[in-house]
Amino acid sequence: MTAPLAWPSALAGTPTVAVLERAIERERLSHSLLLHGENLGTLAYVAHAIADRLLNRGAFAGGALGPDQGESRPKAAPTVEPSQQHFPVKHHPDFFSLRPSGKARDIKIGKADAPEENTMRDFISRLSLSPTIARRKVGIVYEADRMNASTSNAFLKTLEEPPGRSTLILLTTRPYALLPTIRSRCLHFRFTDASHEALADSEPALQEKWKSVLAGYAAWLGQLAEGVTEKRAVSNQVLGVYGLVTRFQAVLTAATDQVWKEQKEKLPAELDDDEVAAIQTGIANGLRLKLFSEIEHATRDFGMKQLSASADAPETVRRALASAITQLEHDVGLLRLNLNEGAVLEHFLLSSLRIWAKR
Repeated sequence: MTAPLAWPSALAGTPTVAVLERAIERERLSHSLLLHGENLGTLAYVAHAIADRLLNRGAFAGGALGPDQGESRPKAAPTVEPSQQHFPVKHHPDFFSLRPSGKARDIKIGKADAPEENTMRDFISRLSLSPTIARRKVGIVYEADRMNASTSNAFLKTLEEPPGRSTLILLTTRPYALLPTIRSRCLHFRFTDASHEALADSEPALQEKWKSVLAGYAAWLGQLAEGVTEKRAVSNQVLGVYGLVTRFQAVLTAATDQVWKEQKEKLPAELDDDEVAAIQTGIANGLRLKLFSEIEHATRDFGMKQLSASADAPETVRRALASAITQLEHDVGLLRLNLNEGAVLEHFLLSSLRIWAKR
């Protein structure tokens, strides 16, 4: 008998996986799961492992599944015997998926009368069909935070009245971008991946480069706080902006390449090119958000040092620090609109010229 798809090595044997295994074995797994974390590759792997156990249960040791918990079935109703053949998750007749598409990378609602493939209406329609060979159907929504308002509302109705014998799994690196009503109807599981923690496990040379970038940023802020009056000094500060942007992007590219090299070896073999590209994009997005988060910490550290050293004008420093953090949060939010990280950092640094510079 074919063994079920293995859990990611970093998660095997963890309490979370043990809870999932026990719930699947006892047929008490929630019909709606929300898997979130920093790494879409890890989330997809976990979702596929869950789907494999639900769809191919008859092919594993342990035999057939019983009826759903809480469901009753008339004695005369026909039963669906689980198949003894093991199908890869992506090719299982009772597996359905939905993912972002197009340049905007959003999850589209689809036409009401004849919904296109890979749209929410098509996904819901196929999920409402009876299982073909398994006792359950499984539907996975990749990057669920990419649902717009109309798509989210259509999906919410499905969560409120889920199709019989179905399990819905949502994957996202941004759980709070989902509607609260969607989050509240799902059982949440968070999965972290140590290798995805930006530079924590990266090569020492790369860590040193990033530390150098943060040190350069702090020094640049210090020069602003000392005062920028001469034209030459102003020019040097502006040139410093573009130097920091270049160094930031170099570290981000190197870190992304390193993490991707490690992660692609762990991806399920059945992923297609679009899925692999989406996971690679997710890794890059997660890393850049982590690096921007560290820039925020560096900004706060600088502001606190300025407060302790500026007893004469603490309110001025407090206002500058608050303005800088607000500006950074706003600019990082523009990444959601697919704005280049270099443009985001450039805008933040140029704004910092106005916020911190003494005249």
